[in-house]
Amino acid sequence: MPVAERTYRGWTRAQPSQRDIDDAHLIEAIRVARVGDKGEPTPESLYGRRKMTALLRRHGMTVSSSRVDRLMRQLGINGLVRGKGARTTVPDPAATRAPDLLDRDFTAAAPNTRWVADFTYVRTWAGFGYVAFVIDCFSRAIVGWHAATTKATPLVTTALRMALWRRDRAGHRVGDGLVDHSDAGAQFRSRAMARELRRHDMVGSMGRVGAAGDNAAMESFWSLLQTNVLNQQRWATRQELRLAIVVWIERKYHRQRAQDTLGGLTPIEFEAKLTEPLTLAA
Repeated sequence: MPVAERTYRGWTRAQPSQRDIDDAHLIEAIRVARVGDKGEPTPESLYGRRKMTALLRRHGMTVSSSRVDRLMRQLGINGLVRGKGARTTVPDPAATRAPDLLDRDFTAAAPNTRWVADFTYVRTWAGFGYVAFVIDCFSRAIVGWHAATTKATPLVTTALRMALWRRDRAGHRVGDGLVDHSDAGAQFRSRAMARELRRHDMVGSMGRVGAAGDNAAMESFWSLLQTNVLNQQRWATRQELRLAIVVWIERKYHRQRAQDTLGGLTPIEFEAKLTEPLTLAA
């Protein structure tokens, strides 16, 4: 198409606009966040638009979510989509089920008042492995966890004892009346679990069988764990899997992963806002 000489000269001499310059800075910030010093993908490489926007703002950049969305689409970058996990709840019709005290409200005004617990299975080359977690609803911190080769009751009771030990070791002993919420699986309805709760003056709470929303906080955590750890590779041994989970919990989940429910903060940062920060014992 014909173009005037003056138009062509003006185009060749034009300087980049301020918007183009700002976009270039943001693109570089996104690239740095997604690739570490060794050129390997970081945990932030899984972030979508919302979490990437929160991360950039935490680094002191003034940026809108729509702008980050536009640049990520321009670069062909998408957040990793989490899939659904397998159902592991097996109810025991002979056991007594505790009432649902949370009613799908997974918030807490203070730490050590509401915990949620559950477990899932993982395939390894050495066979099945099972991992149980206990999460504090206040900060979404993982206060206890345990891995085993079977899904017997000690899997969940050990995770609970670990949670109590970690909080006690950090100088924040769990008080009476803490609500421990889980699904209606046989492990959580067992006599051993009931004794453990009574021993520490805790109150049991359970959702309905087959109602994932009754323990939605744990369902969301499972999909996150699947995406970031369990589905990353086929683990050779259960010991290798345990190590990967420990590294992800202590180095990435607690200290690096910002969460929307915490206002863009990590669990460590959120608990540090208290007058007496809750140190998460390793």
